[in-house]
Amino acid sequence: MSSVTASTAPVRAPGPEGSAPAPAPARPRLDWRLRFAALSLIWGFSFLLIKVGTQGYAPFQVTLGRLAFGTAVLAMAMAVRREGLPRGARTWMHLAVAGFLLNALPFSLFAFAELTIPSTLAGICNATSPLWGMALSLVALREDRPTRVRVAGLGLGFLGVLTVLGAWQGFHGLDARGTALALLASLSYPVGWIYVRRTLAGSSASHLSLTGGQLLLATVQLAVVTPLFTSAPSGLAVGPLLAIAALGTLGTGLAVLVQYGIVAEVGPTTGQMVTYFVPVIAAAAGILLLGETLTWSIPVGAAVVLAGAALTQVKPKRAE
Repeated sequence: MSSVTASTAPVRAPGPEGSAPAPAPARPRLDWRLRFAALSLIWGFSFLLIKVGTQGYAPFQVTLGRLAFGTAVLAMAMAVRREGLPRGARTWMHLAVAGFLLNALPFSLFAFAELTIPSTLAGICNATSPLWGMALSLVALREDRPTRVRVAGLGLGFLGVLTVLGAWQGFHGLDARGTALALLASLSYPVGWIYVRRTLAGSSASHLSLTGGQLLLATVQLAVVTPLFTSAPSGLAVGPLLAIAALGTLGTGLAVLVQYGIVAEVGPTTGQMVTYFVPVIAAAAGILLLGETLTWSIPVGAAVVLAGAALTQVKPKRAE
């Protein structure tokens, strides 16, 4: 999943929430491996929480609640660290675009997608983000030169996507609209990463400050859109509301802070490996807790997608 980015966000090293390296904090007491496992669980369960949230509220309402709770968590973190919001109209303009591409748009698309597709499939579609990022960076970023290994990974990954979708049987039984929305959400993340890399790389504001501003603007965007396209819920659905609160506070707020610490401690290469655990956990959660079913092609295709995504992250060897 994606929520955030920062001024130096690399296109091929973000986590599922689109976050990026952060300034080095004081060494935390909890071992990074335990935090890595917690982060994988949080993001893996996010797709289940989206599904539960949409059972009581409209997709835009789920996204608005998610962003509001996530923004509140980052606001508290900024207050504790005594950091303010970024300054400058130009920075805020770029953050508004980043908030749309990395938060408002993909979060909404996933919520709409899960009206008609299982949370399991949504989680697997999210794993295609590194593939989209690789394909786009070859076009948009001159420094990301293609190598045979990375191009092979790109091809292998999209072969895995076709396997997940059951292309050989004419996509039979697949909800095309919901799947397309989930894949479009996954595509939105690397588009946002590339935009941020081109526009905010020189910002003097801290990563936490930029992220807080980005989430705030995304929340404002949804606050404007939601009343225009949805009506107030007829009643208070407690279970879905709790799911939305958990999705925002844990999956969008706390997870970002946890990933910042992991990346600062062990580097982006290790930090990004969480991407490969999320679809596995999303599938397990959907099957065990929501009773969703899998055909053989989905786990097999997902494994191929992850293998291809891993190959796209292989950095070319420097000439000696």
